[in-house]
Amino acid sequence: MMIISLRATISIAFSVAALAQPGPVLDYRFYKERVQPVFLEKRAGHARCISCHTHRIPPLVPLAKGAMTWDEAQSRANFTAWKQFVTPGAPMKSKLLLHPLAASAGGDHFHAGGKHWNSTADPEWRTLADWVNGKTLESRVVRVLQSNSAGDDIHVIDPAVNEVVGRITGTEVPHGVVISPDGTRIYVTNEALTALDVIDSRTFLPIRRIPLSGRPNNLDVSIDGAFVYVGIRQGAGAVDMIDAGALANIKSVPVKGEIHNVYVTPDGKFVVAGSIAASTISVIDTATQTLAWTLTLSAGIRPMAFTRNADGSTKQIIVQLSDFHGFAVVDFASRKEIRRISLPDPPGEHKETEGLQGSPSHGLAITPDGKMLWATSKHYGAIAAYSLPDCKLLTFVKVGSHPDWLTIPPDGKNVYVAVAGDDTTVVVDNATRKVVKTIRVGSVPKRVTSGWLQRE
Repeated sequence: MMIISLRATISIAFSVAALAQPGPVLDYRFYKERVQPVFLEKRAGHARCISCHTHRIPPLVPLAKGAMTWDEAQSRANFTAWKQFVTPGAPMKSKLLLHPLAASAGGDHFHAGGKHWNSTADPEWRTLADWVNGKTLESRVVRVLQSNSAGDDIHVIDPAVNEVVGRITGTEVPHGVVISPDGTRIYVTNEALTALDVIDSRTFLPIRRIPLSGRPNNLDVSIDGAFVYVGIRQGAGAVDMIDAGALANIKSVPVKGEIHNVYVTPDGKFVVAGSIAASTISVIDTATQTLAWTLTLSAGIRPMAFTRNADGSTKQIIVQLSDFHGFAVVDFASRKEIRRISLPDPPGEHKETEGLQGSPSHGLAITPDGKMLWATSKHYGAIAAYSLPDCKLLTFVKVGSHPDWLTIPPDGKNVYVAVAGDDTTVVVDNATRKVVKTIRVGSVPKRVTSGWLQRE
């Protein structure tokens, strides 16, 4: 009779228990937003993964004609296929990670697609390892949304990696884009159909298409998310009010002149609308939903940004004007223009004068700390940084042909520039004030926004 010691029995029991423990769950959202873009990445001297794996095992669904990434159903199919080639919790036992890894780093001897990573320290390899080890994404994620004004889609950019991680499709000629404060919805003005498209941020699928009183341009949302304000650039001009709960157009507030851009002030107390035709800023009181005051300047009203007082109230409107290469500063309390700043004309630089659409400077963004303002220069394919509140020029950064709108995500690290002439979104580091990435997007990108999206 074989006698097994208590110590051995316990050891065997623990070994069996360990073997019985399942590996971590492979997270779909992490796969879709972090792993799947790796399959589309072009590496110098190598074919992309998708170039081979649309007809090899494990398979990738072929991209639709003109598509830059997969839709939800295709992503799910890819996830189902590729998770069969990893061992949850064990990156160094997973074919997905070993095949393209150099043999000297512990990878397989041969991979028909070549060796993409020389080390397990490679960022792409680490991303795949994180997925295999069960890493998940938070329920909220920051995204940059780049609308393509001559297209029918919006590119979704992950600012953590500065890569396109999705597309919102179905809105032809999207103009304005804004994210609801709770991150559950994306609102897009649809010029082609004179409507407001409401998109679910978790699926990127439409919820409702709301008719508007006329052709829309830009829009904004109240800080409590209760109302969406849409500028109507048609007829006498108005700001349509959308009840976000009922998803219905409940009122049109008449203003002076057809409206191009609409903003909710940082304190939420006012809606500020600008008219190119009337050269007028119209200010609506959000408490009464009526026009409070107007200010007429010397030229058409283009993009605006807002500085704050110490108590959070609006201090100044910084506004770009038609046919002016720079911006004006308006004191909000006195309702008067107090200063005008011209962007520099760099010596020896080519000055672009074609295709400006009456707006040589058309894009503003203020860093979250309120200390720096960026303004675009279509004349010179650049963005200019100014210190605040003194409006002192800090630098001039070349970004490409016809830079348009700007956005700065909540962390304040980078500014994202819609470069309409190059079909790109250019990323500039706010600290170094240098270009760190150029991202290919859609046709004539213009309006760009950023914020938290709810993903659960």
